[in-house]
Amino acid sequence: MIVVSDTTAITALLQIGRVELLATLYGEVLIPEAVRNELLQAHHNTPEFLRVEKVLDIAEVQRLRSELDVGEAEAIVLSKEKAADLLLIDEAEGRRVALREGLSIIGLLGVLVHAKRTGLIISVRTLAAELEQTAGFRVSDEVKEIVFRNAGE
Repeated sequence: MIVVSDTTAITALLQIGRVELLATLYGEVLIPEAVRNELLQAHHNTPEFLRVEKVLDIAEVQRLRSELDVGEAEAIVLSKEKAADLLLIDEAEGRRVALREGLSIIGLLGVLVHAKRTGLIISVRTLAAELEQTAGFRVSDEVKEIVFRNAGE
C-alpha cells in the first residue's frame, strides 16, 4: 500500500509519542520535501519509516499553491505521481482539493479507527483527547462523534 502524508498528522503523533502507529499500519510512508522541511522546523529529525520523495511536476504544485500551502500542494501532487492508495491529510481545504483531484484520503482520526480495528490501540476517544490536549489537534464535536460511533465507542 502506498501512503503519502502531509505534515499535520505526523507532527501530532510525534507530539503524543504515537508516530509508530503509521509505521505499523502502513510500513513506509512517503512525504514530499516540503513536508520534511516543515517537520524539521519543529522536530530534530524525522522518523525512519518516512521516505522523502521529490515531486516532479513543479507546475502542478504551483497551480495548487493558489489554494494551499506548499506542504499540502506537494503531498497532493506526490500522491498523484505515485498513484498512492491513500493521502493522509487533515486540513479541510487540503482535503477538499485532494478529493477534487481524485485522490483517496484519510485523516488522523481515520488512522486511529484503523489502528483500533487492527488491535493497535484500545480507544480512539482516549487518543483523540490526548491529541487535542497535547498536540492542539482540533476537529468538530460532530465529526468526533461520527468517528467514535464508527469505531464502536
